[in-house]
Amino acid sequence: MPGGRLDKGSVVNVRFYSVCRRVSIRVLVFVTIGWAALSVSAQTVGPASVSELVKELSGAVVNIGTSRVVEGGNGMPFPRLPDGSPLRELFEELNPNYGQNERMPQEARSLGSGFFISADGLVVTNNHVIDGAEEILIYTSDGNRYVAELVGADEKTDLAVLKVNAGSNVPFVEFGDSDTAEVGDWVMAIGNPFGLGGSVSLGIVSARHRNINSGPYDDFIQTDAAINQGNSGGPLFDMEGNVIGVATAIIARGGSSRGIGFAIPVNLARPVIEQLSEFGETRRGWLGVGIQEVSEDVAVSLGHAGTAGALVVDVTPGGPSEGVLRSGDLILNFDGRDIAVMTDLPRIVALTPVGKTVSVRIIRDGQSIEIPIELGRLETGERLIAEARTQTKVPEVKAPAIDDGVRLSPEVRAMIGLSVAPLTRELRDELSVVGSVSGVLIAEVLANSDAEEKGLFPGLIISEVNQNAVQSVAELDDFIKAAREAGRLAVLFRVYDASGISRYVAVRLG
Repeated sequence: MPGGRLDKGSVVNVRFYSVCRRVSIRVLVFVTIGWAALSVSAQTVGPASVSELVKELSGAVVNIGTSRVVEGGNGMPFPRLPDGSPLRELFEELNPNYGQNERMPQEARSLGSGFFISADGLVVTNNHVIDGAEEILIYTSDGNRYVAELVGADEKTDLAVLKVNAGSNVPFVEFGDSDTAEVGDWVMAIGNPFGLGGSVSLGIVSARHRNINSGPYDDFIQTDAAINQGNSGGPLFDMEGNVIGVATAIIARGGSSRGIGFAIPVNLARPVIEQLSEFGETRRGWLGVGIQEVSEDVAVSLGHAGTAGALVVDVTPGGPSEGVLRSGDLILNFDGRDIAVMTDLPRIVALTPVGKTVSVRIIRDGQSIEIPIELGRLETGERLIAEARTQTKVPEVKAPAIDDGVRLSPEVRAMIGLSVAPLTRELRDELSVVGSVSGVLIAEVLANSDAEEKGLFPGLIISEVNQNAVQSVAELDDFIKAAREAGRLAVLFRVYDASGISRYVAVRLG
């Protein structure tokens, strides 16, 4: 447009731009209004009221008060008085502990929640609500108070069952199916936050299968329904009025809710509650193996696609799996249920009845096989393991001298980032190595190597490479070279400490 003049083509272009701009604005307005309408129509409308549900259920929810004696402080100190002082004689007469600086016991009280599960007065709550209590009191919504008897408790799932003598027509609630609860479903919590008495909060299922490292069977329902101090042990209801969870934990500052609360899913809790009610203790299934997770490097070293499953590290002597499973087996399915992650297996096994014969699908030597195993009882197994566990203290290990004649080849040392030495009789005695452990001793771990990153250190014993037993430095050297020639990206070591505790470690080949 020289000299500021517009030629014909420019005028057409400007008009075209103006028309397009008007059209685009109209389209934009239409789309915006359309999305707004769609957004409103797509929003899930919460329940208009849960008042009828609350009236129906609140009678079965109880407040729990406990008391216990704890070690107290020194109290108000007495003045230091000289021998022979009349005041000293008076203090000694009034208080025999004068001058002994003894800590006086004090009474500690705590509050929680619970709920009736039977007409004859069985109550469910959290173990941590009543743990160590010398007296447990149940307060019902009609204003009555009862002394409760502890029927049974389970620390692993943080559950407890109590019994009160409140007649034979106590209002109680029913269990639902927590597996049907989906993220976004409405839920309701009733409990005793901060000791204020019966209180109701509403929210949704925020997430499922949460592991917060509070116990071996973590599989929590996460909810934004307000759960505060004192809610512990209270029920989490679905909108049908069925219990789908037991409130147990919060992530908060100062003990108040921040929109992240956790409940034990009832499908995990119910078998425990039934066992506590019937036997006063748990009777969990037991497979009798030690396991570890399948990391990406472990999967690569096994030639396995994906990280699903649980890797067997050891088999308990005298346990159900002795002579059936072996270290290095990869468990993918137990009793018809896939093992997505390692932590699934202990939970599923524990919920399976003692004495049941189950089918276990494993990968062994690259082949998929099904093996039947009759489950034992976990509580028996724990005693067996405790009795067999050695009390050997592992001494501080100094790197042993390496004879030039038994060194790894330089290329293998560089590939795996460590050096080894023969596990001689002298070294076994010096390190107090248990008799069942054999292999080669790690003498050096190279700085910044994958072996160092994976937590290997001098003094550990390599007993296997890629599930092949290792008895000498030369064998280890040959196995590593063979793995490289086979195109493997990592090798799988089975390593022991001197006390006989083992694990699998996958080290990438450099």
